[in-house]
Amino acid sequence: MNEKRELLILGGGLVGMTLALAAAKKGIASHVVDRADPAELTAEGFDGRASAISTASWNLFANVGLADRLEPHGCPIASIAVTDAMRPGRIDFTPEPDEGSLGRMFSNRELRLALFEAARQEPLIAWHAPVEVMARERGEHGVSATLKDGRTLHASLMIAAEGRRSPTREEAGLPIAHWDYSHRAIIAGIDHEKPHDNVAWEIFYPAGPFALLPMNDGPDGQHRSALVWTVAEKDAEGVLKLSDRGFVAEVEQRMQGLFGTVALNSPRTSYPLSFQHTARIVADRLALVGDAAHGMHPIAGQGLNVGLRDVGALVEVLAEGMRLGLDPGDAQLLKRYENWRALDTFTVSFATDGLTRLFGVKGRTASAIRRFGMAGVQRTPFLKRFFMDEARGMSGKLPELLRG
Repeated sequence: MNEKRELLILGGGLVGMTLALAAAKKGIASHVVDRADPAELTAEGFDGRASAISTASWNLFANVGLADRLEPHGCPIASIAVTDAMRPGRIDFTPEPDEGSLGRMFSNRELRLALFEAARQEPLIAWHAPVEVMARERGEHGVSATLKDGRTLHASLMIAAEGRRSPTREEAGLPIAHWDYSHRAIIAGIDHEKPHDNVAWEIFYPAGPFALLPMNDGPDGQHRSALVWTVAEKDAEGVLKLSDRGFVAEVEQRMQGLFGTVALNSPRTSYPLSFQHTARIVADRLALVGDAAHGMHPIAGQGLNVGLRDVGALVEVLAEGMRLGLDPGDAQLLKRYENWRALDTFTVSFATDGLTRLFGVKGRTASAIRRFGMAGVQRTPFLKRFFMDEARGMSGKLPELLRG
């Protein structure tokens, strides 16, 4: 295949496909390559994960034409409650009535379905999946990828959106700061007796955060939430081997009657937790987006949202450069993208890492100090506003596509 497009996006997941759609809205054509089978990614039960979509990220989805498709499947987050092991001194983040929600919860499956349907209908997106990339080339005048089926795709700029273990990043030799938390996130969908009232709960235990994220009610009116339970790696196998009854008992113990009786509505899945931050997110005719550039702890649910801010910034930089007649792979454009994203990704990555370590300190004294600090935040409107703006993704210099 000799058709040359502006972008060669390696990785067609949530970030990579959003990038292709956002670029298409600006008249920029893409090849999107993914090794995974789209049918498997959107199958019932493939992935029980859910994502908190911030206000800014929702603006991006609306601006690429996905709002009507996604709206019925999103559960608004009206408030966020943060507590140290359900002890007194919690923080409640609740916006004013005229400010809307703090975000929306979606199952990853619904996000994929919406993105993939839109991609199939977009002539500026050539989607190649499932297929393996056998070779990548970046030269003075363009980039290319040779696929396992023998085709070669050509473009002006290569974009790595393959996730944390990005082979494109590794091949480019871009160094990363990385460490393992020795913890595992256990994911499950739960039904519960009492309504969640659209409140997202972040309950910090010394062993790790225990998050309850509001989801839409089930088909028979069941109240539902997504559970993200962080456990030490050494305990993960035992927790995963528990019977459903035993697992629910452990969950109810940590919820302390918050939502009444609980039942599972999905299989349990898990993934290891680690930190990584790439100091350089560009190279010759190459840009990194999403987890290929920065992988963070899910403690604040910001990983996908930070990746979507990468998308908005990169598309804006490229569109403005191309209007001036610059090549999408121009080094000046890539440097502008890197500079724009540097502070935001660094700040969020290390803030989530710091929270993880702060709430992981054991002992009554540490808990008392944390709760004293949380009570101070609860009584300080300026600080609460700051944290809510961060959660909504509405702070700092926002790309046009994320402004609404």
